[in-house]
Amino acid sequence: MIEKLGAVFTDLFTRYMPSAYVFALLLTIGMAILAFTWADASFFGILNAWYDGFWTLLSFGMQIILVIVTASCLAQSDVFDRLINWTIKRIKTPIQVYLSVFLIGSLLCLISFGMAVVSAIFARELAKRVKGVNYPFLVACVYASLGSWVTGASSSIALLLNTPDNFLIKTGVLSEVIPTSETLGSNLNLIMLLLLIIMGPILFLIIRPKSAEGKELNDLIVDKNSKALLSIKKEAETYKLSYRAVSDLLNNTSWLQSVVALMGVVYLVYYFYNNGFNLNFNIIIFGFLIVGLLLHMTPMRYTIAMKRASQNISGILFQYPFYAGIMGIMLYTDLGQKIGDLQSSMATLYNYPVLAYISGGIVNFAIPSAGGEFAVIGPNIIKVVQELGAGLPVSEVNAMIAKASMSIAYGESLSNMLQPFYLLIIFPVMALGVKLQARDVMGYFVIPFIILFILQSVILLWLPL
Repeated sequence: MIEKLGAVFTDLFTRYMPSAYVFALLLTIGMAILAFTWADASFFGILNAWYDGFWTLLSFGMQIILVIVTASCLAQSDVFDRLINWTIKRIKTPIQVYLSVFLIGSLLCLISFGMAVVSAIFARELAKRVKGVNYPFLVACVYASLGSWVTGASSSIALLLNTPDNFLIKTGVLSEVIPTSETLGSNLNLIMLLLLIIMGPILFLIIRPKSAEGKELNDLIVDKNSKALLSIKKEAETYKLSYRAVSDLLNNTSWLQSVVALMGVVYLVYYFYNNGFNLNFNIIIFGFLIVGLLLHMTPMRYTIAMKRASQNISGILFQYPFYAGIMGIMLYTDLGQKIGDLQSSMATLYNYPVLAYISGGIVNFAIPSAGGEFAVIGPNIIKVVQELGAGLPVSEVNAMIAKASMSIAYGESLSNMLQPFYLLIIFPVMALGVKLQARDVMGYFVIPFIILFILQSVILLWLPL
């Protein structure tokens, strides 16, 4: 029955789900109408909020682009190719492909959701070499595995709460940091992690399509007659002049790039020695970059790898500003406050985690960024929790705040299954040269979303602090 329901939802999304860009346009208009009718914002007030927000994710968008291209450069190295060849000997069937991609992706994304790019590269290579893999479903497995990031080392809300002088402390919402032992190290987070890593693959194996007819990677490639690319090493040779030249010597020497890479390695050691395993986008990008320099050896080879890795990032370049504009409407009109007031009116000492969880999921459609979303609804939810916990010990109130904050994060992460925004992270890899859209993938998430939503809600209601 579940398999048949999955097929029905897949067909519905294929028929009615627009492209990710059209989805962003519809959300823009929807949020503008909501701000006008519910938050009583003026027409030009909405336009100003939209425009002001339009540029707030430029830094984040650039970070995403650099994660994609630097990770893709790694995947084009001979070392990665040998790793794939070693792995392929042990993965023979489509089920093994789906399961390995989901589990490996989940573990990688515990480091950072930017590691989903590596999962995507791994999955695409497997799809090339294992027969019978339904490629759109494989994309869904990669995207679903991204959900574990919220329980891992780069969970932005948990890291924010533990950051000295964060905006919550500066504005007086909190008086002290909340350590990660109460968020990422809590029993609640451990249970959520196990749920995602164990239950997630089981659900996807249950709903997997039994046929891959017309859906294998080779079936979806747009130009099957295109010539195979030269290896990066061979292409680098084609740029050389027919006679000896200093320019060729510099372009193809290894010592020059190795010296710079060594400087990067020294800094990475220095950084982790002083900061511990404190990951953020910048240090991940820097690490990918330095390792890529080492693996490709010469400036010319790394330049070619970077050029190839940058071929399919247009979706991020022009869609991120639209989502930033939607975020601006939420931030700079009273729409965010209206949502907060609605939460306050319904919260009790019993249901506040689920309300925070649902709020995180709903607001994620307008602000698909955990940090940006928390900036809008986090302060109000924390104030509600503080009011509910009046008279309780400070340690217990802090535990309630940690639980509510992580509930927002879990809701945000799960609703990504119905929000195609973060497909932009893996599509530059998995949709390159392939006839594939969001509508071909999103239908696979409905059944897992419903089941995981029920299970997570029960956990939040019944698990004690």
